[in-house]
Amino acid sequence: MARSERTKTDRPVEARSGEQAPNAVWFKPIMFGFMLIGLIWIIVFYVSGATQLPIPALGSGNILVGFGIMFVGFLMTTRWR
Repeated sequence: MARSERTKTDRPVEARSGEQAPNAVWFKPIMFGFMLIGLIWIIVFYVSGATQLPIPALGSGNILVGFGIMFVGFLMTTRWR
C-alpha cells in the first residue's frame, strides 16, 4: 500500500491561496501622487494667502480637500505589497 509520492520538481509551482499577487506597476506612482498632490494643494492654499487659490469659493474647505486627497494616498498604502 505504498503511495506514489511526487517531488516538488514533478509539479508546477502554484501560488498558495493565501498569497496575494503583487501590485500593478502604476499603483505606487498613483499612491505617492495622491499624497504629493494633497500636500501641494495645502501648500498652495497657505502660500496664496488662504483665500485666493486653489478654489476661492471653498475658503478654508481647501484644507479638507487637500487632506482628503492625501488620505486617499494613505489608504492605498494598506493595499501596497
